[in-house]
Amino acid sequence: MKAMDPPKYMATQEKGTLPKPPQPDYIWIMMMKAIEIDPEGELKLCERPVPAPGEGEVLIRVVASGMNRADLLQRKGMHPPPPGASDLPGLEVSGFIEAVGDGVSTAMAGERVCALIEGGGYAEYAVAKVAQCFHVPDEIDLVSTAGLPEALFTTTKNVFMIGQLRADDHLLVHGGASGIGTLAIQMAKSVGAIVTATAGTEAKCNLCKELGADLSVNYKQENLATALNGNGIDVVLDMAGGDTLTRDLALMNPEGRHISIAYLENRIAEIDIATVMKKRLTITGSTLRHDSPEEKEGCAEMIREIFWPEIVSGTIRPIIHATYKLEDAAKAHEDFAQGLHAGKILLISGENA
Repeated sequence: MKAMDPPKYMATQEKGTLPKPPQPDYIWIMMMKAIEIDPEGELKLCERPVPAPGEGEVLIRVVASGMNRADLLQRKGMHPPPPGASDLPGLEVSGFIEAVGDGVSTAMAGERVCALIEGGGYAEYAVAKVAQCFHVPDEIDLVSTAGLPEALFTTTKNVFMIGQLRADDHLLVHGGASGIGTLAIQMAKSVGAIVTATAGTEAKCNLCKELGADLSVNYKQENLATALNGNGIDVVLDMAGGDTLTRDLALMNPEGRHISIAYLENRIAEIDIATVMKKRLTITGSTLRHDSPEEKEGCAEMIREIFWPEIVSGTIRPIIHATYKLEDAAKAHEDFAQGLHAGKILLISGENA
């Protein structure tokens, strides 16, 4: 790897010199604060060695990390990290590039970035593939961008790559006030789609409208079919599953695409096969964390081309519900699990912010 000047977090054989890769006797001496999952599934503050970036990777001094439902599932042993990834939770971060691995330009030193990572975001330092990093201009708040990567990749992959959403298509977003939902609404509107969003409170429904949703439906009080008034759906981004999926199929237009990314209501759904056949519907779903680097790189290229300019201009923005100090991660998880938040919850690494 290549070290930045000054190399404050490493030791070399000769003081003042920088190691040349490969360096078998290279020693990491800097420790960092991090949040780990103990055997009982609890979050604990700990110290870990600062990770070393490998080929095509960068080391990020973390300013903030985004919290996702996958982190809660990892605590339950239901969403383990892929082979070789950090066992620490956290799938997205923002911060400053501190060091680079082989194949990465040293000119990136000090660059402000946000990134999708394989794990390890709940820490003062994290490693990211350079292909999954996005440059954050000085005029954009660096902390808030920690709430972008996971939702950007999830929406791009599912709504635009799998769902093939086009201008004038009608998108239905369940959980419109979630971190993914708030970004999906804005991204869909930016390409000229029609958007209907569902949420569980009037305040959340109002937020969806503020973000551009053409129709926002309180699913606890309103009938979605009645609210749609005969307007069919072309693409569904579903986080609920269960009976919600069953009802959605009846509301979809011919050639409609239904994509599941979670099953908060129920992982089992009853499907009317005749409806699927008659309308020629596509019912599919995906996960993100275990996608190959090549798949994620392709998704990142689409984000850079279509959506990142909209973020830089302020047309698309992350919605941040609350921030917590890194050491308060357990409290943040408690609040996240209640489902009362709108937008993203972030962890702040105080010494780095």
